[in-house]
Amino acid sequence: MGLFGLAMFTTERRTKEIGIRKVLGASVTDLVGMLTKEIVVLVLIAILLASPIAWYFMNQWLQGFAFRINVSWWVFVLGSAAMGIALITISFAL
Repeated sequence: MGLFGLAMFTTERRTKEIGIRKVLGASVTDLVGMLTKEIVVLVLIAILLASPIAWYFMNQWLQGFAFRINVSWWVFVLGSAAMGIALITISFAL
């Protein structure tokens, strides 16, 4: 289930808190922001930890070939599209 399961678990665990906040006047935007903030932070930490490690191992692997290429920085910019995918996944769970 991964990210979808984590978002569902977070929503189920905080059902009473969501209800109380809604009664006290919280908007849907506030509630969605509250629920997605935790998961977005986790995904950002994962990207920041995984990018340098991935660059190092990809660079080492590519050096073993006869025609050597360097790993460009834009590969990791495209890889950070994972944040967009994570937000779309979370939006289905909420």
